[in-house]
Amino acid sequence: MSRYTGPRLRVMRALNVELPGLSRKSPYRKPYPPGEHGAKRRRADSVYGVQLKEKQKLKMNYGVTESQMRRLVKKARKSKIAAGVRVLELLESRLDNAVFRAGFASSIPAARQLVNHGHFMLNGRKTDVPSAQVKAGDSIQVRSRSFNLAVLNESLAQPSLYLPDWITLDLEKKQAAVTSNPTAESVPFLIDVQQVIEYYNTRI
Repeated sequence: MSRYTGPRLRVMRALNVELPGLSRKSPYRKPYPPGEHGAKRRRADSVYGVQLKEKQKLKMNYGVTESQMRRLVKKARKSKIAAGVRVLELLESRLDNAVFRAGFASSIPAARQLVNHGHFMLNGRKTDVPSAQVKAGDSIQVRSRSFNLAVLNESLAQPSLYLPDWITLDLEKKQAAVTSNPTAESVPFLIDVQQVIEYYNTRI
């Protein structure tokens, strides 16, 4: 299944959550679901509906496909720590997310495009794989030919989010250092990840 490329604000309104990785915009100007009957009172979500919404939050914020989510959950289940915690750590550790959290891009889709186009080096080597995993000790640097890229400089001037405690940034060198492994607490929105694990319990 391909990634979602439709209206981003519509997604956040449907999920009733602000997803900073998806868009700078806030869904709370119209605090009700999209559509003709969105402002009318709706029934409470079923158990399945709650699980689906929590899963969609992660998919939409981090821009992963359904097959990628399934692989992440399978990998997390093999971990010695709670599967839900490990899923969040794996998502936060993606290179495109690290590029976004360092302030090089205004959103994760924008970061993914920059990585795809080869504007970054990971540990001194050019990389174009947004799903690459970063870890403590890694460095992410803008390639010299991309130093004056307007979209990158604009994002650095007005970052979408605060710099997380697992990244330090050298603005002059346009280089970010991963000082520690991202944790589940690094996720910048409310998520009940156990609902996500329960969603996949009967589907994997």
